[in-house]
Amino acid sequence: MKPNTKVPKTPFFAAFSVGAVLFSAHAGGGFATGNQANTYYVGLGWTGIISAIVAMLLLTLTMREAMIMYNSRGLKSYKQLFETLYHPFDKIEWAFEVFFYIMVLMAVAAAISGAASALNNYFTINYYVGVVMVGIVVLMLTIFGAGIVRAASTYMGMAILVTAISIYIIGIFKSDSSIFSVLAADFETTGFMNMPKAILNAFTYAGFQCVTLPTMIACGTTMKNKAGCAKAMWISFVMNAVALVLSVFMLMSWQSVYTAVEGGSTIPTLTVCKIIGIPAMVAVYGTCLLLCLISTGVTTIFGFVARFEKLPMFSGIQSAPVRSAIVSAFIIVLSMTISMAGLTNIIKYGYGYCGYLGIAVVVVPFLTVGAYKNRKYCKEHAFANVNSEDAETAPEARSAVRSSAVTAD
Repeated sequence: MKPNTKVPKTPFFAAFSVGAVLFSAHAGGGFATGNQANTYYVGLGWTGIISAIVAMLLLTLTMREAMIMYNSRGLKSYKQLFETLYHPFDKIEWAFEVFFYIMVLMAVAAAISGAASALNNYFTINYYVGVVMVGIVVLMLTIFGAGIVRAASTYMGMAILVTAISIYIIGIFKSDSSIFSVLAADFETTGFMNMPKAILNAFTYAGFQCVTLPTMIACGTTMKNKAGCAKAMWISFVMNAVALVLSVFMLMSWQSVYTAVEGGSTIPTLTVCKIIGIPAMVAVYGTCLLLCLISTGVTTIFGFVARFEKLPMFSGIQSAPVRSAIVSAFIIVLSMTISMAGLTNIIKYGYGYCGYLGIAVVVVPFLTVGAYKNRKYCKEHAFANVNSEDAETAPEARSAVRSSAVTAD
C-alpha cells in the first residue's frame, strides 16, 4: 500500500523553472533560427500547424513520464532510468546511449556554429573568435551543476519567449500575405494529403528533441510528485507550442519571399527580419537568437557531462567543476568539427535519422510501458524525494526505493 505521506504542492515558479529548461533547449534550433520549423512544418501547409502542436505534446508527455519514473524511484542517472524503463531487458538501454551521443554532437555543433554566426552578423566579430567566445560561455554554464542550468534557462527562457513572440507577431502582420488566406489556399489545394507526413514529422521532431532528456531529469529533481512533474511539463508545452506555432505562421506568410533569396532558408527568420526593414527588430532578433543557441548548447551538453564525469578515468580528479570542464571541452571541440557540414544538413539528415531512432527508443516506450509502470508504481509507493529538500540526500532510502522499483516493474 502506498505510504501515507503528505504530498507537497509545487510552487508555480519552481515548475516554471523546470519547464523553461526544456523550452530553452528547444528554442535555438526549434524556432529561433526558423530552420527546423521550415524543414519539418512550413512545407506541409495547414497540417504543419497540427504537426507542430502534436510534436510538442508528444515531447512534453514523454518528459513528464521520464521525470516521474526518475523522481519516484530516486534514480541517480539516465542509465538507471532506461534500465528501469526497459526492465527486464535492461541492455536495451544502450540504444538510447547511441542516440544520445550522436544527437549531442550534432545539437551542440549546430548551436555553437549558429551562435558564432550571429556574433559575426550583428557585432562583426570574427567567426572563429565567436566560436571561442561562445564555447567559453557554454563551458562556464555547464560545469557548475543543475542549479546554474535551471537558473540560466529560466531567465533566458523568459527573455526568449517575450522577444520571439514579439518578432513573430510583427512578422505575421507585416506580411503581404494573410496567414488565413495562405492556410485557406493550401487547404483547397492539398486537403488532407499531407496529414500522414505531418504525423510522421511530429513523432520525428519529438524524437530528436528527446536528446534533452538527461538534462531534464537532472534539473527536474525539484519536482516532488506526479502533479509537480505534470505542472512543469504543461507549462513547457504552452511555451513551446505557442512559440513554435507562431514561428510557423510567420514563415508560412513569408515563404515565397525568403525562399527566393539565396541562402534565405538557412536562417529564414533572419532573412524575414532583414526584409521587413526594422533595425531594432533585427537587433532584438540577434540577441534572441544568440541566447537561444547558447541555451541549447548548455542544456544539451549538461546531460552529457553528468553521464561521463563519473567514469573511473576521472576518479583521480577531486574537483567536480574540473571534471565537468574536461568533458564539456571535449564535446565542444568535437562538435565544432562536425559543424562544418552546415546547419541545414545537420538538421535535415542528422536530426531526421536520429528522430526515427528517438521514436523507437524514447517516445513510444515512455508513453506506453513507462506510463504503465509509473501508474502501477505510484499507486504503491511515495516519491523517493518527497520528504527531502535535496534529491541527493538519504542515499540509503533512495537505494531501497530503487530495489523495490525493479521488483515492482
